[in-house]
Amino acid sequence: MKITTGSALKLQKGKSSFQYFAAYSATLSIITSGMHYGWPSPSLPRLLDTNSTLPLTDSEGSWVAVTPLIGAVLGSIIVAVIVDILGRKKTILLSSFPYFAAWIMVAYARSILLLYTARFIAGVADGWVFTAVPMYIGEIADPKIRGRLGTSISVSWIFGILLINILGSYLSIAVTGLICSILPILSLLTFVWMPESPYFLLMKENQEGAQRSLQTFRGVTDVETELNRISNAVKSQMLNSGKFLDLFTVKSNRKAVFIMLMVRAAQQLSGTTAITFYTQPIFNEAGSNISPAIASIVYFAVQLLLAMFCSGIVDKAGRRPLMIISITGSAVLLFVEGIYFYLVTCTEVDMEPFSLIPVIALIGFVIVFSLGMQTIPLLMLGELFPANVKAFALCLADIYFAGIAIIVSKFFQIMKDSFGMYVPFFGFSGFCVIGLICIVIFVPETKGKTLEEIQMYFKGERPREKQNSVCSDFGSRISERVI
Repeated sequence: MKITTGSALKLQKGKSSFQYFAAYSATLSIITSGMHYGWPSPSLPRLLDTNSTLPLTDSEGSWVAVTPLIGAVLGSIIVAVIVDILGRKKTILLSSFPYFAAWIMVAYARSILLLYTARFIAGVADGWVFTAVPMYIGEIADPKIRGRLGTSISVSWIFGILLINILGSYLSIAVTGLICSILPILSLLTFVWMPESPYFLLMKENQEGAQRSLQTFRGVTDVETELNRISNAVKSQMLNSGKFLDLFTVKSNRKAVFIMLMVRAAQQLSGTTAITFYTQPIFNEAGSNISPAIASIVYFAVQLLLAMFCSGIVDKAGRRPLMIISITGSAVLLFVEGIYFYLVTCTEVDMEPFSLIPVIALIGFVIVFSLGMQTIPLLMLGELFPANVKAFALCLADIYFAGIAIIVSKFFQIMKDSFGMYVPFFGFSGFCVIGLICIVIFVPETKGKTLEEIQMYFKGERPREKQNSVCSDFGSRISERVI
C-alpha cells in the first residue's frame, strides 16, 4: 500500500549537516533510555544470586525489569500536556534531570524500594523523550532524509543497550551507575544549543523564530517557500485546537492511530522487550559453551550494526518492504529457538552437539528484526499525525507500548517458569505471523513524502494511483472499510 499523493516538494539545495547534528544530539537522551532499559540483562543475574548484597526473587527481578515501563505511562501523560506548552526542545532537556537522578539512585541502592523508585523515575523520563524526540526529529528533517534521522532513535537506543551490557558485565552495579550518570549531563550540555522545531514555533505564531530555525536546519537563507507551506499546514491543522478524543472521532486520525497501534503491537509481540531484559538468562539456560555475557554483547552489537544498516537504506528501500522481510524472518527464527528449547526440556534427545543453535538463532533473529521491525515503527510515530493531536498521539503510543511490553515481559517470565522456555518462543513466532498479515494489508508506504502529503493521504484528498500489487490494492480497499 503506497501513498501516491504526489511527489514531495523539492527544497532549495543546502547543507543538511545541522539536521544530523541536532538529531544525534537529541538522541543522547535515547541512549540513556536504552542503558536503563538494557540494565536488567547484566544486572539481574547478579541480583538474583544468593550471594547478592541486595538479593531478589525471580518475581521481584521481573518487576525491577518492567518498572520503567510503568513510569513511562506517567511520563507520557505529563508530556502530552507540556510538550505543546514548553516545546519539544525544553521537554528533551528536562529529561536529563530524572535520568541523572535515577542512575545515582541505582548506584547507591541498598533496598528493593529504592531500586524500584530509581527505575520508575527513569521510566517517567522515557515517557518524555519517546514522545518529544520522534516529534522533534520528524519536524526538523527534510523528507529525503527523514527516514535516516527517524531511525537514528532506534539505533541510539540499541547502542545504549549494548553499552550497558558491556559496562554491566565487567563492572559493579555501583560503578556502572556512576559512569552512566555522565551521559544525561552530556545530553544537557550539547542539546541546549539546538534550535526549536519550526513546527512548534509556528504553532506559537513565532514566524521569525520559525524562519531562523528553518534557515539553520536547511543551511540556506531563502526558506520562504517551505516556511509558507509549513505555516499553512499548521494553521489548517490548528483550526481545531485538538483534543484526545479527536484521535478517534476524526477519520484521518483514526486511520493513523490504527496503523500506529498495529505496527507497535507487531513489534512488541515478537518478544523483543522480554528478550532484551533476559538476554543473559536466555543464553545461560540454553547451555551454550559461550559465556552469556559475551553472547549478549555479540547479540546487541549485531543488532546495532543492522539497525544502522536499516537507517542507511530506509529512505531508498521504503518502510513496508523492510518490515515485511523483517517480521517474516523473525517468525522463522523464533520458531527455531522454540524447537530447540522444546527438545531440551521435553525430550531425551541429546542436544549437546547443537548447543550453538540457540545463540545462532537468536542472533539471526536480531539481524532480521533489526532490518525493519526494530527501527521503523518508532520512525513512523513522527510521520503519521497532524500537529494539533501529535502530542496526544505519541502519549497514547508510549502508554500502549508500555502496556504491551509489560504484558509480554511478564508473559515470558510466567511461561518460562511454569512450562519451559520453549512456550514463549512459540508464542512470539505465532504473533509475528499475525503481524505480517496485518502489515501486508494495512500499512502504507510513507517514503519520501512530506508530513503534509501523508495527512492528505489519510484524508483522501488526492487520488491514489493504481497499486503495483494485488495484495496492496486489496489492503487499500480493506483499510478504507475497516478504519
